[in-house]
Amino acid sequence: MRERTWLNWAMHVGFYLLLAASALRLVSRHGMVAQTVTSLAVCGLLALAYAAGILWWNRLGQRGRLVWLGGVAAVWLVLVMLAPSFSWCAVPLLFLCLRLLNARGFAMAAAALTLVVIVAQLEIAKELDVSLILAPVGIAAMTAVIFGELQRESAARQLLIDDLISTRGTLADSRHRTGVLEERERLAREIHDTLAQGLTSMGILLQAADRMWATDPEQARAHVRRAGAAAADNLDEARRFVRGLQPPGLVDVSLPEALARLCADADDTGPRVRFRLAGEEYPLAPEVQAALLRVAQAALANVRDHAGPTTGAAGTAAATVTATVTLSYLDGEVTLDVFDDGAGFAEPAPAPGRGYGLRAMRDRLAEVHGVLVVESAPGEGTAVAARVPAAWPARVPNGDGGA
Repeated sequence: MRERTWLNWAMHVGFYLLLAASALRLVSRHGMVAQTVTSLAVCGLLALAYAAGILWWNRLGQRGRLVWLGGVAAVWLVLVMLAPSFSWCAVPLLFLCLRLLNARGFAMAAAALTLVVIVAQLEIAKELDVSLILAPVGIAAMTAVIFGELQRESAARQLLIDDLISTRGTLADSRHRTGVLEERERLAREIHDTLAQGLTSMGILLQAADRMWATDPEQARAHVRRAGAAAADNLDEARRFVRGLQPPGLVDVSLPEALARLCADADDTGPRVRFRLAGEEYPLAPEVQAALLRVAQAALANVRDHAGPTTGAAGTAAATVTATVTLSYLDGEVTLDVFDDGAGFAEPAPAPGRGYGLRAMRDRLAEVHGVLVVESAPGEGTAVAARVPAAWPARVPNGDGGA
């Protein structure tokens, strides 16, 4: 338990003041007779013993302090027997007992010290006076109650401090674990939106090249070249997301240009994709642009993997799936809509090992205060709509308390 340093030193100073006052009273009352000299010598010994305990307090330990307290109390008792005026030094000694003894030991020590003071005061008065009995008892009781309450308050405060320190450590561990999980989630999203989709595109291109190698070598070589370009792009993506930078599609180009390029590339590996721009373009935070581009990538990957071909009224396969990506700059927000006329679905029920895309899109948009809405029905295609505030991040007051 952390002790009240100021209170300890107040008691130490009080002890020496009472010791000096008692010595002056002894000399003024009796002069420098033999007993006075003896009493003053014992008083000096008591002062030195008390000072030794103060100086070596940290070295003594609990057992050493108890031995020191017993020695100081014994020298004080001898001094009171020689000169009863030194009895009021019992108040600081009572404080030491409260610091060092348990409840039972303190009660016994308080009773003994109070009894010595009463006897000494009666010895000085030379006659029975009830006030000389009641006053020491009252002073001892008030001293014990005040000091006891101070110690209980100090113990409660120290317990609170210990709890706060423990809670702070737990909170730091929790933040660390949360940071690790967030970083893992970020890497998972980046891998899903970049490497996984890029590898899928490369696989589709290489499979097409393999099928066409004998019948149309020139087209097969074109597929191989596009697969090589996709591999280079994915390598660039891997390097950039590890460093936490913007997607390469946004380097030196605007978001509409990056989306138009994405839609053009998607034509080579799956559905027909068209890009539309609505509204007048205005600047967006890099985080918002990256989030919308990633959402578009993930949505088009879902179209390629899950939409399937459309079917005619007779149930026969019709045209290849067509998707439309629309970027709209509105007043206060930016929207990205990806609509396809594919097979659609009744409920989002991804195949085993898949299904990370929608959750990743929602998590990514949540980081920029955006929302994602998905609407679909069997045979009617799927619409994916993302909305992000144009003013993200919101302006906040400066660090001077908002003044």
